[in-house]
Amino acid sequence: MAVSVVILAAGQGTRMKSKTPKVLHEISGKPMLFHCLEAAQKLSDDITVVLYHEAEMIEKRIIENYKNIHFHIQDALNFPGTGGALRGIEPRHEKTLILNGDMPLVTNEALHKLIDNNADITMSVIMLNNPSGYGRVMIENGKVTHIVEQKDCTPDQLLTKSVNAGVYALKSDLLKKYIPLLNNNNVQKEYYLTDIIEMAVNEGKTVLPIEVGEEEFKGVNSKFDLAHAEEIMQAGIRTKWMMEGVIMRLPQTIYIDSRASFEGECVLENGVSIIGKCILKNAHIKSNSVVESSEIINSDIGPMARIRPESIIQDSHVGNFVEIKKSTLNGVKAGHLSYLGDSEISTGSNIGAGVITCNYDGKKKYKTIIGKNVFVGSDSQLVAPVIIEDDVMIGAGTTVTQDVTKGSLAVSRVPQKNVPNFFYKFFGKK
Repeated sequence: MAVSVVILAAGQGTRMKSKTPKVLHEISGKPMLFHCLEAAQKLSDDITVVLYHEAEMIEKRIIENYKNIHFHIQDALNFPGTGGALRGIEPRHEKTLILNGDMPLVTNEALHKLIDNNADITMSVIMLNNPSGYGRVMIENGKVTHIVEQKDCTPDQLLTKSVNAGVYALKSDLLKKYIPLLNNNNVQKEYYLTDIIEMAVNEGKTVLPIEVGEEEFKGVNSKFDLAHAEEIMQAGIRTKWMMEGVIMRLPQTIYIDSRASFEGECVLENGVSIIGKCILKNAHIKSNSVVESSEIINSDIGPMARIRPESIIQDSHVGNFVEIKKSTLNGVKAGHLSYLGDSEISTGSNIGAGVITCNYDGKKKYKTIIGKNVFVGSDSQLVAPVIIEDDVMIGAGTTVTQDVTKGSLAVSRVPQKNVPNFFYKFFGKK
């Protein structure tokens, strides 16, 4: 059966204590809402995101990254609550899946448990030893009878350990029928989506509880929840790539962005961070190095190196305390203590310690192009824009301010002067 998906993302998320909308807080490189959207896209071609708080900001971010997403603005002043969020929604398909935008860990497999059945309504249920803070699900003979929000529970109902995980799948005609019938006769004066369960039961409809894992359906409501969800997602990402053949030393110390990919046999040592949409092929990233939105191919990086965005490093060695930004290195050695920004460096070239490409004049960025078999001596400054052709040597301590032709030696130094006995004169002793 085809399914429509509605993602609820209208809340203010006050417990996050942040100016950033809750659903835009990032987990493993993407806003938590995006993780939920991608799970939905595997199930449906009819996805609606319900917005209210900071709606324009959230909609803009979604449009920048995804196509064919519908938006619905909740009338939160007149119809607050999860039930009010669904007023006016017109799903295209026979069944509707209702998700929450603050559930970044939900998986396609888990959602199939909710939609792959013929029940009128299925709802996700978690069994908790400490159910405090959750709506309670009342179950008799394997069927749901009703749901009670914690604030409306009686003392006996508070003892119930089956709680509402907040994800539902139901026949779309029932959604259209029940949502207009909701009222706000409760402590919070809100329109609760959960009230449709009792309506369905009263009409003899089948409401099936589906027990789900707490981690997969974990909601993020605070910075603590955000950190916990990150830990869970990172553990899953690392496990996935190790099963694909990536070697990790002390994997619990390694961070891998959800957008990163690995090919061949890669090695990640302890303390490594792989940030952004990185592509690593047969790469060895050594201890405490950072790679951001770059490609590393048949190369080793670090230890303690930083590869900044838009860099492509192939068949190269990048050593400790080297920083590379928006540069292409092909068959290059840069052993230590260098900054290479906005540069292209070709095969066989060697970059000495302390070399800097001076790519910024305070207003604009400029490019440094280094040809093949170039030896750049230690502590040299290459003032861009500059082209250094093939088979060139740059003397140590040289400041290069103009192009260097093929086969040349470039040297720029103040002549050395030795003053005899200056040490003894300065300190007044011999």
